[in-house]
Formats: sequence, structure tokens, C-alpha cells
Amino acid sequence: MASLRVLRRSAPKGGPPRQAGPAGPAGPAVCDQPAPPPRAAGTARRRRRPLRRIREELDLVVERDPSVRTRSEALLHPSVLAVAVYRIGHRLYNRRHVRTARGLCMAARVLTGGIEIHPGATVGRRFFIDHGCGVVIGETVVIGDDVSLFHQVTLGSKGWWNGAADPSARRHPRLGDGVTVGANASVLGPVTVGDHAVIGAQALVLHDVPSHAHVRAPHADVVSRTTPVIHGNRSA
Repeated sequence: MASLRVLRRSAPKGGPPRQAGPAGPAGPAVCDQPAPPPRAAGTARRRRRPLRRIREELDLVVERDPSVRTRSEALLHPSVLAVAVYRIGHRLYNRRHVRTARGLCMAARVLTGGIEIHPGATVGRRFFIDHGCGVVIGETVVIGDDVSLFHQVTLGSKGWWNGAADPSARRHPRLGDGVTVGANASVLGPVTVGDHAVIGAQALVLHDVPSHAHVRAPHADVVSRTTPVIHGNRSA
């Protein structure tokens, strides 16, 4: 009876007796679950993540533009500013701060020589725009990772006059991973360009492009001169 009273006094109220731990019968219970990571470590990782993204963007410019040799020089590339402002505007756009996001888009357009990326577009990682003058990317464009565009590229719609049945539907192209679009090319409408496809300069794309395909625009014909120049007037 005395031992039974001792067990009742040692057991906690509302539960079974405490299990024996490494310190003996009176020691604390052993917990098999891992301890949660410290909050400070998670905060430090979140702070380092933007720095890694910035270094990734700068290294991308050095890799794809032979005229840029260092990260400090890459900071002056219009693609870096345009993509950085787009990232901020895209977050604001998703939080329904539409006017602020559009204002940032217009400011980046002026500062980068005409790179217009709608804040509603979805752009993947390591996105690069060479030279950058006159690039237009519409609201419902979806761009994968490792995509490169050259100057005067348009990723747009076919126009409001075509009478889209659903205004909320995708009106702009979807580009897969590793796609390259040459200078002055236009990809219009809700078409899909497959992974690692190449759209040549001056090309007009209105239909889907399979993966690893190469779309080429008609080449210019070279015509030799057959009639001599008379009195400074040129004739061909």
C-alpha cells in the first residue's frame, strides 16, 4: 500500500506516470520529434535570397552579352533595371495595387529606352533582354526560365478588333524554357512556343511552335545591277 501511494504522488494529474529518461526514473521524458529551426536562421535565409537573385541576374548579363565583362558594368545594362522594376511591380499587381504597378512600368519604360513589361505578365528566372529598345510584353504573357529576347520584340495580342469572346482569357503568347526570340520578331495571340525553340529576326509567329524548332523569316534577295548609272541616277 505504501508503494502504491508513492506512485500516485509521483504521477502528474490528468495523465499517465512520467516515463523514465536518460537521467533515471525521475528524469524528463524523451522527445523523438526534431526541434524546430531557430527563427533567426530562417530570417537570415530570406535576407540572403534577394542577394542571390541579384547576383544571378548580373552573372546572366555577363554571360550573354559579350560587351559586358564585370558585374559592376552589368548594373548599367537596361535589362537589369527593367527586370528588377518588373519584379517589384508584379508583386504590387498581385496585391491589387494596379495603379502603382503600372506607374513603375511606365517609369522603367522611360529609363530603359522602351522596355515595356506589363506587371501582370509572368516571367521566369534568368530572363534577359539584349539591347532592349522597343520591347513590348503584354499582360497575359507567360515566360519560362532562361529566355532571351532581342530588341524590338513584341509579345502581344492580335488586337481588340478581333472581338475576343472572353476578356479574362489569355490573349498573349506563352514561351517555354530556353526560348530565344530574335530582333524585331513578333509573336501574337495565345500561341505556345515550345522549350528551346528559336524565333528568328523579323519573324511573325501566329501559330504554335514545337519544342526545339527554328522559325525563320524570309531572307532578302540580292539582285545584281544590270543597268549602268547614267547622270547620277541609279537604276536596277
